Amino acid sequence: MSFDGLFTHAMVTELRQTLVGGRISKINQPYQNELILTIRANRQNYPVLLSADPTYPRIQTTQIPYVNPAVPTNFAMMMRKYLQGAVVTAVTQMANDRVVHLTVATRNELGDAETLTLIIEIMARHSNVILVDDQTSKIIDVIKHVGADQNRYRLLLPGATYIQPPKQDKIDPFTPNTDYQTLVRDYPNEDVLAKQLQQHYQGLGRDSAQQLAADLHQPGDIAAHYQAFLAQFDHPEPTLITLPNRKTMFAAGKFEHFGPATRQFDTLSQLLDFYYADAAQRERVQQQAGNLIRVVKNNLKKNRNKLKKLEQTLANTKQADELRLKGEILTTYLHEVKRGMTEITLPDYYHDNAPFKIQLSNQLSPSRNAQKYFSRYQKQKNAVGYVGEQIDLTQAEIDYLDNIQTQIELASPADIAEIREELTQQGYLKQHHTKKKQRSSRRPSQPQAFVATDGTPISVGKNNRQNDQLTLKTAHKSDYWLHTQKIPGSHVIVHSDHPSETTLMEAANLAAYFSKARDSATVPVDYVQVRRIRKPNGAKPGFVIYEGQKTLYVSPDAQLVEQLTPKD
Repeated sequence: MSFDGLFTHAMVTELRQTLVGGRISKINQPYQNELILTIRANRQNYPVLLSADPTYPRIQTTQIPYVNPAVPTNFAMMMRKYLQGAVVTAVTQMANDRVVHLTVATRNELGDAETLTLIIEIMARHSNVILVDDQTSKIIDVIKHVGADQNRYRLLLPGATYIQPPKQDKIDPFTPNTDYQTLVRDYPNEDVLAKQLQQHYQGLGRDSAQQLAADLHQPGDIAAHYQAFLAQFDHPEPTLITLPNRKTMFAAGKFEHFGPATRQFDTLSQLLDFYYADAAQRERVQQQAGNLIRVVKNNLKKNRNKLKKLEQTLANTKQADELRLKGEILTTYLHEVKRGMTEITLPDYYHDNAPFKIQLSNQLSPSRNAQKYFSRYQKQKNAVGYVGEQIDLTQAEIDYLDNIQTQIELASPADIAEIREELTQQGYLKQHHTKKKQRSSRRPSQPQAFVATDGTPISVGKNNRQNDQLTLKTAHKSDYWLHTQKIPGSHVIVHSDHPSETTLMEAANLAAYFSKARDSATVPVDYVQVRRIRKPNGAKPGFVIYEGQKTLYVSPDAQLVEQLTPKD
């Protein structure tokens, strides 16, 4: 189901039980549209994600790691000023809308008690996070500023009076009503009924309306079905459902209309972490790596165009032998060539004296015409070696950039900084010089660790720096190295000199999953001992050559990758 009003109701129920009475200890804004409050409650720290992302807006507790920027944003600093140390007194939902109020008690600079409300509006591209002073209803700050030129109904700017989103003329389904009985009677078709329920009741997404319509069409007491449907959002059962098209959807209860539950979770937040793990991370990477993606795409386009021109030039050089032939025939029959001629037909003694037409310049002497053909022949002959070398260099450049593009697509936000550093070192990005040299406190990231079903450790490099470190320095010579065959992807090391066939297949699955061929049905993966790996002098980061390899064929499996991920 979507993060509609009903799911918001269930999430508020969960957060109310977890967070009320807790104290805000940390505030971070790791990404442009996301705020994370660390709330200490019930002797535990709960990182609470408030996301105004236009694609994946939501509120939840999260265990997905994040990377803070070196310098806090102005919004984060303002939130720290007003919310650091505040106590959460209430978590409420506005009617059944996708608007959540996080009310906190704190003290101002004079030590006086005050109440503030952090409002999370979950409304697709209009989503926002707003801090409001309850006493004055003034906005203290907002994560996305919205001026009068963007919204005539209300201003979302510091100092403006907070106005609630426009109210819809719909009924809160949790208030006593019997309208659904009339709708069932008037609209016996299930699909039509779902649309009418969505238009009549507030906070029903399309999936929720379809499930409610299916429930109301079941035999028995309609009122009981209606109440049972709503009751599950007061006692949510976090569920992941696999649809017939193999896509998945999350639900706060039993949405049997769409299929049986394929996995249960302890909390809604754990469900969302699992569901959004890849999609939300990709969105964050897109935000952080926008300029990197642009640079890599532009350089790929430039080098691919260059390769086409070089290949065309190489094709043209294949005419060199014909130029030599014309020069030799002209030299042999030079006495038959007269100055001022534009062409001549002579016997080709290399091909049974067949007639051979040769173009001439009427401005040159016969001998100069012959020398011109020899000169063009020598020039094209010399070009063959140069063009061939340039083709190899350009193809290597394309392979490197293609690999970087794949790494960005598979990267977590923590990996982007290292990829940016690498592109800077390779000259694709400009080096920003600062007056004072700052020592970087960030440690180099480590390869991702996995454990095979038999307990064998497996490491996966997520960028070229990790790949080089892992393969050339960390791995033992007797360990096994895996990589997708002629496909950009990660280096995978099995830390064993005699891995089982099952372990090799699991490692091959990891290599296929962390590659450009993640969505392919069958992927070839080469494996060989590390002692057979070497890096040529002057090779690009992450590039190695090997020999004596064997090949496995696997289908990337996300569930297997999750199973091999060590649990904390």
